[in-house]
Amino acid sequence: MRYQVSAYNTATTSTNKIHDDAVARRFGFRGGLVPGVDVYGYLCHLPVKRWGRPWLEQGTITARFEAPVYDGDLIEITGEPADDDALTLTVFDSAGARCATARAALPVERPPGPPIGSWPIGPPPTKPPPASAETLLAASFGSLAAGFVAERADDYLDDIRERLPLFRQSGLAHPGWLLRLANSVLIANVRMGPWIHVESTTQHFGVVVDGDRVETRALVTGVHERSGHRFVDLDVLLVVEDRPVARIAHTAIYRPRGA
Repeated sequence: MRYQVSAYNTATTSTNKIHDDAVARRFGFRGGLVPGVDVYGYLCHLPVKRWGRPWLEQGTITARFEAPVYDGDLIEITGEPADDDALTLTVFDSAGARCATARAALPVERPPGPPIGSWPIGPPPTKPPPASAETLLAASFGSLAAGFVAERADDYLDDIRERLPLFRQSGLAHPGWLLRLANSVLIANVRMGPWIHVESTTQHFGVVVDGDRVETRALVTGVHERSGHRFVDLDVLLVVEDRPVARIAHTAIYRPRGA
């Protein structure tokens, strides 16, 4: 399976200046980075094409972002079946360099959802503290709520160049839109400089449909340093009407080397 898409930087005006050309070049990049959550959106195209709605209801995916994807580059995503009926995915840029990898699968049965009371709820701080190992580990993250309105989703689908009719015809939330909520809960709770999303693992428990109110809850599960970069790991739960719809293990570089 193969899928090509012209990458688009949706975050040029974001508060995360790693998506800004001038700032990204100071960190050694060629230009502003296409958000990892959008590269994740590109990666989800082939699993949805293969399995359809059942994958959105109970599928899994682990995505790792290895190298930048830049605005306007014609990237290619390949999908190779694995022995266990999973799908191994790879993102290549137009020069043939590998930018991201993923593994998607559709379990035979939907796993039971976790107890939602294990994640904190409540408003995020009005003045988020600067992100550091101390503040991240000390914080009890506040939760966020966002409504999904299907008639407004076309702009997002256009931004990520998603052409599968399932989302537009059935009014289902795209998994890439859901992953954006994991970013949102992070930046709502700590103040960040330029930062980089590097990995996410998602387990779906159900679809999000028009009119659903999605509550995003998060726990900090760890911080660590590697090669001068400082990382944070989150355990994010998305909830609709007291039922979990997705659980995401989300990792980001909250302070890149040289920041």
